[in-house]
Amino acid sequence: MRTPSFPAYRHTVDAMVRHAATTWGGREFVVLGRQRLTYSDAEERSARFARGLLAVGMGKGTRIGLLAPNSPDWVVAWLAITRIGAVAVLFSTYAKARELGRDLRLADVACLLTVGDHLGNDYVERLEEAIQGLEGSTPGGIECPSHPSLRSVHVWGDRVPGWAAPVGAGIVDRAGGLPDGALTAAEADVDPADPAVVIFTSGSTSDPKAVVHTQGTVVRHPHNLGQFRDLDPDSRMYTPMPLFWVGGLAYTLIGAMHAGSAVVFEERFEPGATLHLVESERITHLTGWPHMGKALAEHPDFASTDLSSIRSSALPDLLAPGLRPADPELRSNSLGMTETFGPHSVEDRYVDWPESKRGTYGRAVPGVEHRIVDPMTGEDLPVGEMGEVWVRGYPLMDGLLGIDRSEVFTPDGWLRTGDGGRLDGDGHLFFRGRLGEVIKSSGTNVTPREVELALEELPEVMHAFVLGIPHPDRGEDVAAAVVLRPDTAAEPDELRAAVKETLSTYKVPRHIALFATPGDLPWLESGKIDRRAVQRLLAEGFGKQ
Repeated sequence: MRTPSFPAYRHTVDAMVRHAATTWGGREFVVLGRQRLTYSDAEERSARFARGLLAVGMGKGTRIGLLAPNSPDWVVAWLAITRIGAVAVLFSTYAKARELGRDLRLADVACLLTVGDHLGNDYVERLEEAIQGLEGSTPGGIECPSHPSLRSVHVWGDRVPGWAAPVGAGIVDRAGGLPDGALTAAEADVDPADPAVVIFTSGSTSDPKAVVHTQGTVVRHPHNLGQFRDLDPDSRMYTPMPLFWVGGLAYTLIGAMHAGSAVVFEERFEPGATLHLVESERITHLTGWPHMGKALAEHPDFASTDLSSIRSSALPDLLAPGLRPADPELRSNSLGMTETFGPHSVEDRYVDWPESKRGTYGRAVPGVEHRIVDPMTGEDLPVGEMGEVWVRGYPLMDGLLGIDRSEVFTPDGWLRTGDGGRLDGDGHLFFRGRLGEVIKSSGTNVTPREVELALEELPEVMHAFVLGIPHPDRGEDVAAAVVLRPDTAAEPDELRAAVKETLSTYKVPRHIALFATPGDLPWLESGKIDRRAVQRLLAEGFGKQ
């Protein structure tokens, strides 16, 4: 195993941001429309914001919530919070009132930074619904029995309710009243083992969990992952991923800080506008979800858009023919989770692997170990046998809020991921979906991802989502929601017959529902399929058959 690559400076956010400012200075760091934030700007503005937080009584260990879209303001606030040892609690802008209320209470947030409204979302109204008694409170004097830790809310923008204060006047402008040396002293008191962020999982297959990561993990892991990427100071990354999720924060924002790269955001994804943005900003690295790549490639402006700047993309349709993999299944993917602050398995994504590695998710990141165990006994399984993936190593979370460590970690530090997979003799990991998604039908176990891959190999199929639906005698039936490719046609019986050529009979879906476009299916705001909603849809359609 290769030795982990860690930065030479102290592994805390304050050291990271100062190193980035010293090294990259006037280079662009964050771009959103006409807003341009350089590395020097980020250090200076976050230092002022941090002094303001200290001036109003925030400090080491204080949990400060962030509820805002991707922007330079978000980046500055996050840097300010973490460089003084406070804990940044990252809230999804998609969260509804009930979810916000639950998560604010779970995280014991003392201060919340938010926007009043954004793209038609009224966060003032949403918070008033989420927090009983908020409307009768005053700025800095919030006392709501349902959320006993919450003391203040500060708002960006013009819509500041009576119970909140502006971020500028309430925090940033207070920086001047802080004694000289107070920020330096606060930063010196921060250790790599101190908690830095709380990130909520996306909840695509279960209720969201509040994951705690330390300063050391936040700094070290994105730096280590950088050895598998071709980022440099000339790189410009476009991402639709929100910063309140680990993909946006760790893999994109902090990854850029270690390389001196620029990160380009936009208010919302719209294929035509996004194509123009990629061209005008000379994007070199582009991330996103498969349905986005399809939408961009099928837009009328695609053919006339200059995409020659792109060197790397998670969306192969946007790559030049010479960079496009001949077979994406023979290019290594990566597997990660919020609990490991991004990928825990990765490999050189620019190398074509032999047929024996088809579908590999790479090998363990340096400093990380994998085990495949029997999920019932915890005993190691032989090479090549499917079981539960266990992970151990430095990027693991510090823990989950409200959940005892013994519920997720073994006594010797292994994380039970709940993922199904196998390892080959070279240590390559092959992911086969969540164990909780295994379909148990008539005494047999069916892994949904295996069936999905078989369906997606058919020329008529764009996407396939396989789930179990209840059956009174068999326990569960294998069912599939299938999105057909444009200008193709197929009947469910034809698809079943085709996959029967490659799958055991018991794995072949008994029920297939056909959809014309991905938009006909329920999706989470994260860009992931809403598997629980799809399962309900299939059960309603086929449950009595």
